[in-house]
Amino acid sequence: MTEQKNSLHTPLTLSLGIAIGLFIGFYFLSQKKETGADKEIQKFEQLVRLIKNEYVDTVKTSAIVEEAIRQTLNKLDPHSSYIPAEELVAMNEELNGNFEGIGIEFNIFRDTLVVVTPLSGGPSERVGLRAGDKIVKVENKNVANVHLTNREVQKYLKGPAGTKVNLEVLRKKNTLKFTIVRNKIPQYSMDAAYMVTKDIGYIKINRFAQTTYSEMHQALIKLKGEGLKKLVLDLQGNSGGYLEEAIKIADEFLPKGKKIVFTKGQEEKYNEENFATSAGDFETGELAVLVDEGSASAAEIVSGALQDNDRAAIVGRRSFGKGLVQRSFALKDGSEVRLTISRYYTPSGRSIQKPYSNNERYREDILQRLNHGELFHADSIKFNDSLKYKTAGGRTVYGGGGIMPDYFVPLDSAKNYRYFNELFASNALREFAFRYGEEHKDEWKEKGYKNYCDRFIIAQEMIRQVMAAGRKNGVKEGPRDFENNKNNIAIYLKAEIARRIWGNESFYPIYNQSNDELQKALEVLGER
Repeated sequence: MTEQKNSLHTPLTLSLGIAIGLFIGFYFLSQKKETGADKEIQKFEQLVRLIKNEYVDTVKTSAIVEEAIRQTLNKLDPHSSYIPAEELVAMNEELNGNFEGIGIEFNIFRDTLVVVTPLSGGPSERVGLRAGDKIVKVENKNVANVHLTNREVQKYLKGPAGTKVNLEVLRKKNTLKFTIVRNKIPQYSMDAAYMVTKDIGYIKINRFAQTTYSEMHQALIKLKGEGLKKLVLDLQGNSGGYLEEAIKIADEFLPKGKKIVFTKGQEEKYNEENFATSAGDFETGELAVLVDEGSASAAEIVSGALQDNDRAAIVGRRSFGKGLVQRSFALKDGSEVRLTISRYYTPSGRSIQKPYSNNERYREDILQRLNHGELFHADSIKFNDSLKYKTAGGRTVYGGGGIMPDYFVPLDSAKNYRYFNELFASNALREFAFRYGEEHKDEWKEKGYKNYCDRFIIAQEMIRQVMAAGRKNGVKEGPRDFENNKNNIAIYLKAEIARRIWGNESFYPIYNQSNDELQKALEVLGER
C-alpha cells in the first residue's frame, strides 16, 4: 500500500507517542542489542505494519514515526530533541561557524528584499553588490511585493559553494543584473571586542561555536596591544553551544590545574573532568562576566567555573539554568537525535540545572521570574540551603537553578520592554536607521566616527517617526510608551545608524551606553 499525504488524526498520533516511548528510550540509550532481536523493537515494527496494512484509512506512517519520536524525547527532558534532515543543515551552520551562499546581510523592508551590507570579501562584494540594492528577481522569478519571508530568502540565496545564482537588482532607478558564484561565508560568534577605557577591554560572545576560541584568542591579542589590563566578558543572551569551546574559553582565564567542569552520565564513558592547562591568555588581569536570564548551558559553564574558582566577578541576573549535556546521534535517513547523555557540574560540585519535571512550568520559567519580581529585586530569589556550596575561597554559592551573580543588576521597571521588543520585531527601527544611514553616510564619514559619537543627537521627531512606522506595522502603543522608551529608542537608533555607516564594530561602543550590567561591571573593576 503506497503512502499518501493524508494526516493521521491526533488521538492516534498521541497513542503512538505513548506506545513507542519505551522503544525510543531503549534504542537511543543503550543500542546494545541487534534490532531484530529486541522484543520492544519487534513490537513497534509489528504495530507500524498493522497500521500500514490494516488501518481503515491510508496514512503516512513516516509522519507518525517522526511525531512519536518527538513526543518520546519530550518526555525525557526539555533539551533532548529530534531534528529532521531538511532542518539539520541550517541548525548546524550557526555552530559550525560558516555557511555557503552569496554573502550578504539582508532585510525585508516594505515587502522588498534589501541588501543591508555585502559581507567583506564575500561573493556579492566581489561582483559589486552594494548596500541599499533592492533584489527584485532571483533566477528570473519575481521576489518583490510577494510577501517574502526570511526562510524563503535563504532558500533562494544559499546553496553549495561553486554554484551560481542570477539576480536582478534595482539600484535607485537603474536595473542591474548580477551572476554570483556562491562560496563559504564565515559566521562570527563574537559580536564585539574593543577598549571601553584606556585599560578595560570588552568582549561579547553570542554563542559557543567551533570558531569561538579562535575568535577570542585573536581578540585578546588585539586588546592587549591596545593596553588591556582588565576585561569584561559579556555572555548576556548567550544560549550556549559546544561544551569543548566553553572549556577552552574558561581555560584562557584560569591557571594550570584549576578544575573547569565535570560531567556525569548513566554510561561511564560520559564521565569526564576538565582542568585548565598552561595556555591561558588572560590568567591574572581583573575580570568581570556579564550574565542574565538568557545565558545558558556553555555560557553557564564558563561563568560557573570562573565564579567557583574566585577568578571573576559575575554581574547581572540569575542565568537560565541548563546543566544538561546533549550528544548528536545521526539516523539513517539523514535526520538527527540530540540526546541528553550527562549532567555537568561546576568545580564546587553544583548542578545548575533547574527542575524540569513539569515541562510547561519549565518553558514558562522566565515569565514566572518576571511575574514574581525576581528580575527587579534580588531578595525575591530563594535558594534551597541543601544546595549550598563553597567556592575555592570559601564564598557561598548555590546550585539547582542557574548561576546567581555576585552583583545583581535589576531590569529597569520604568521601561516598557514589551513595546520596544515589538517595535524592534516590526522592523521599524532598522528600516529607519538603514534609510537615514544611507542618506547621510558621506556626510558623517567625512566628519568621522568620534565626531558622530560626541555630537550626533537623535531628535524626538525621529523617535516619533519610528513609532509612527511601528503603528503602521501593527505595534500597539500605550500613552506612556514614548516617555518610557525614548532613551532606549534613541540609543539603539544612534548605534544602528553608525553600523550602517562604519560597519558592525561601530555598534556596541554606542549601544553599550545603555547597558546597565556593563556600567556596573566598570564600577566593580574600579572605573566609575
